[in-house]
Amino acid sequence: MATKSFLFMQEPGWFENRQGTRHCLPKDVQSWTYETGSLTQRLRDYYGSAVAVKVLQQQWSTPFLSERRLLKLPESRYSLIREVLLHADGKPLILARTIIPTRTLKAAKRSLSHLGNRPLGEVIFSYPKLNRLEMDVALTPPAIWTQAAIAEAGITGPVWGRRTVYAIRRRQMLVSEFFLPGALAVW
Repeated sequence: MATKSFLFMQEPGWFENRQGTRHCLPKDVQSWTYETGSLTQRLRDYYGSAVAVKVLQQQWSTPFLSERRLLKLPESRYSLIREVLLHADGKPLILARTIIPTRTLKAAKRSLSHLGNRPLGEVIFSYPKLNRLEMDVALTPPAIWTQAAIAEAGITGPVWGRRTVYAIRRRQMLVSEFFLPGALAVW
């Protein structure tokens, strides 16, 4: 079953965050990868109210294979997939892909399905029992991004990213964030 993505022509190659991984990453990438708070809030602390979300795609679709495995979803199960660009006055900062299974939407009382241009971080970091379960890291070459994503974000070289499994009321979701030069300059 094909997965439609605004961002990717093929799934990124992720590697598990293990002890010592941090030291293999550039310092500016470490700072963003291991940020424990909301990335949106961190960007707002620097750029202020200029930080905005551009929804690139939001649809019910089948996640990539590794995403389904991480969330323990059957192949035929659709999830809400949201791909966005965080920017400040048009300056690309972070590309993000979020996988929200139906059971997680129900646990979150559907607030996650009606985000519009609101940043996901504003919503999930307001949950008192938000848990971070695991994280992976990737260095994505330009060849796996779609031409639309390259144009939207100004991708000219490899882009570091992290993907994190969060749980809200014991229901999981997956958030993948890719750090563009505009964000990496703020550390």
